[in-house]
Amino acid sequence: MTTISLQSTDSASIRGREDRYMMVRVDPKAVIKSWRDSLFSFEWLHQDGSIRGLDDLPLHERDKRLKVEKHLSSGQPLERPVLGIGVMDNVEIGAGRDIFLTLAAHGASEIEVHIPKSSASEFKPFLR
Repeated sequence: MTTISLQSTDSASIRGREDRYMMVRVDPKAVIKSWRDSLFSFEWLHQDGSIRGLDDLPLHERDKRLKVEKHLSSGQPLERPVLGIGVMDNVEIGAGRDIFLTLAAHGASEIEVHIPKSSASEFKPFLR
């Protein structure tokens, strides 16, 4: 298990709606397994579900990952990603996809995220 020590802050995308979200710790492997079914996963994942390396990412996603890497190396706080449940009953990574997947690529065994309170029961299989 890898524990990455970092400071997390609330995602700006939930500002003004904090009462609708809760912070939880999730298992990144379980989340990624579910997220593979997302229409957006191809940019970050190989077909086998493994996270693409820096050189395999599209340029716009590579730039995002490099920014997260810089924050990690300097100890700057990162915003908690926001997860939800998609129409296909899979996990969707909303805001902070670059943060979530970079932490997962570094081997994080758990990641703090925001989820809608209304979806709390659906996230039980993904919780740490």
